[in-house]
Amino acid sequence: MRFQLLDIVPYRTDPVTGQQVPPHVRLEQTIAAARRAEELGFDAVAVGERHAGPFLSSSPTVLLGALAAATTRIRLGSGVTVLPLLDPVRVAEDYATIDQLSAGRLELTIGKGNEVAQYPLLGYRIDDQWELLAAKYDVLHKLWTETEVDWAGDAYTRPLAGVTALPRPFAGPPRIWHGSATTLFSAGLAASKGDPLFSANAIQPLNNYGVLVDHYRSEYARHGHDPAFAYVGAGSGALFIADTTQEAIDQYGPVYEGIVAATNVPGNNTPYRDIRHAVAEGPSLVGTPEQIIDKIGSFHDRLGHDIQSISLPTTLPFEQQLDILQRFAEEVIPEVRRQFPTTLWTDADPYGRRPAFAGGVSPTDAASAVGVLGQPQDEARSPAG
Repeated sequence: MRFQLLDIVPYRTDPVTGQQVPPHVRLEQTIAAARRAEELGFDAVAVGERHAGPFLSSSPTVLLGALAAATTRIRLGSGVTVLPLLDPVRVAEDYATIDQLSAGRLELTIGKGNEVAQYPLLGYRIDDQWELLAAKYDVLHKLWTETEVDWAGDAYTRPLAGVTALPRPFAGPPRIWHGSATTLFSAGLAASKGDPLFSANAIQPLNNYGVLVDHYRSEYARHGHDPAFAYVGAGSGALFIADTTQEAIDQYGPVYEGIVAATNVPGNNTPYRDIRHAVAEGPSLVGTPEQIIDKIGSFHDRLGHDIQSISLPTTLPFEQQLDILQRFAEEVIPEVRRQFPTTLWTDADPYGRRPAFAGGVSPTDAASAVGVLGQPQDEARSPAG
């Protein structure tokens, strides 16, 4: 299995202490956590995109550019890029720039987002979210795979005539994942295009996400794609590691329950109102390392996923967050990797080593030769485990 650190950059006070860091510190923490995740052997780091609610992730491309400069090996992703709200030409340009800055480390995840207030805020109708997503995907795909693009336009996109999006991606079009949380649409779209799926698996019962993954795999096969490449990612709920279950519940329970009580908007509510319920039946990764290994195993039993995404408890003191990240890397990742191997991001995966347009140089070789942004690189670290 592969592992990703996701930060949707929530910006909340700690519900127990009432403390909150300034925005610039919170953003610096996102970068520092990504750098530490790379040091600890995580495979990927992703940032979210939100335009409503208590989040600082309205400019994910700016953050990903900073992450490209701060890291050398780890793959960079989005979680998710809210494509229905964006101009696909700008998405092609902005994310190809990140791909160039990172020497081909970008993998994009698109979705409709789960903040309904974003749509009227940016001038769109929530009722059009699925049509906007499908239409803009088609434009983005053409802009990354073709030059001199002509597009007739439709009710959701404008016409294009002879457009070549610049810069071009570093080494061929980055892979596009589809984020899926609540309906079959994104799972079906991913399957029809032969793209991988990322299940949110964050706040609802596991089987709700399992239904989406089942639909994806069924449709993927129906469309004639090779099932070997039907890769699936899965998110998770809160992460908190302690030496005993009781310590984890006692220390993190009040924080979890305070956040749940304050988060009561469509798309972000959960049936797990107390920490014991969330630990026993929900997607939260709260407990001892052994319990977390078992919980990820239960995710895999239902979803068969290839990459596990985790998020830090960002209202806690940052040093405590980094301690949790380190314990996860050292005490959880090696055993889960051993139990659940995957071909994702290996030579067996077409995107494991994307071939460059010129000279046949892979992103890894190019980065090793010159360093990202011209900086000498440290010796590459192997993934944990």
